[in-house]
Amino acid sequence: MSFFCLARRNAWRKPLRTLLLIFCVTVAFLIYGLTASFLNGTQGTTGASDDLLGVMSAAGRTQALPMAAMTRIASEPGVASVAYMTRMRGFVTVEKNVVAVSAINPALIAKVNGKELGLTPELVSALGAARDRVLVGRALAQAQGWSVGQRITVTSFQTARKDGSRDWRFDIAGIFEGETASTDTYFMLVHYDYINTARARGTDTVDAFIVRPLPGTSAGALAARIDALFANSAAPTRTQSEKQFLEGFLRQYADVGLIINLVVGAAFVTLLMIVINTMMFAVRERTFEIGVLKTLGFSRKRILILVLGETLFLFALGGTLGLVMAKLATVMTGPALGLVFSTTVLAKAALLVAALGLVTGLIPAINAMRTPITAAFRAR
Repeated sequence: MSFFCLARRNAWRKPLRTLLLIFCVTVAFLIYGLTASFLNGTQGTTGASDDLLGVMSAAGRTQALPMAAMTRIASEPGVASVAYMTRMRGFVTVEKNVVAVSAINPALIAKVNGKELGLTPELVSALGAARDRVLVGRALAQAQGWSVGQRITVTSFQTARKDGSRDWRFDIAGIFEGETASTDTYFMLVHYDYINTARARGTDTVDAFIVRPLPGTSAGALAARIDALFANSAAPTRTQSEKQFLEGFLRQYADVGLIINLVVGAAFVTLLMIVINTMMFAVRERTFEIGVLKTLGFSRKRILILVLGETLFLFALGGTLGLVMAKLATVMTGPALGLVFSTTVLAKAALLVAALGLVTGLIPAINAMRTPITAAFRAR
């Protein structure tokens, strides 16, 4: 019998107890995988740029900016290109089915942010062919079951038409994929002129300008210069990178990262107490066998490694199951919930498996290593 086989058989000597321990480890790493994927998708570097700048009103996201400000921004040294965007939130069929719509100029958005969104020349051309056409992100299209050529109606929560209706009808001209799998594509792109001409209020205003700096230009310095342009105007601005905006948007509700870390920490602390306590009993049950192994020539070091091998086996199996379940969950619901299970999440999880396996097995392993042979035989 090999050394690894002996450790595995010792771990399974009480099948029910082993299964319950594996279940606890699986649940803990499922929680970790989902929460880490959420943080990675919303606050990580996936899909969020440090260079792409958003210029919004200093009074808040709900305040619009005049379209005329675009000329002043474009003339600022260090600006490569500028686009504009107006947001519209609404629902399809039922109010719970909320969708986000971004009204843009197809040619400008393709120049500023087309690469990140995966906007091909064919898609841009299809969107510009008619004002009532729309490009739908892959994640949103899959969630809604939409396809190219389908006509949809979005009922806006706030943006009313001049005729009093809040229904906006679009023909799906194409589906954009995003540059990477982690790019947010849970929204639609429509032609700004269509919304601007038909809406009852806010004509010739936008919610934000999107700025791409020239290569070698400091995004932070450019943001400060843009805000200085409008510091004494009737519409002062606040310029942030895309990543800063996403992080600030989440923090206005709560420190999501802190809350998630506390939840995960509580889960792992509970898991440590359960596994350490169970392994202490498991090793105590085998005190006589440990004495026999020492009599047969097993060194103190090999006894230590044997017990540590059992806990590592339990954590490796349970952790793998939990992470596989987390991965499946992100594949099934990730685009809608912003879950991104990346290699970084997997690498951190592997380190946690090894660390927790060693920590939980260390106390029982040291006790087994230090048990004298005579004391072990008396335990019989």
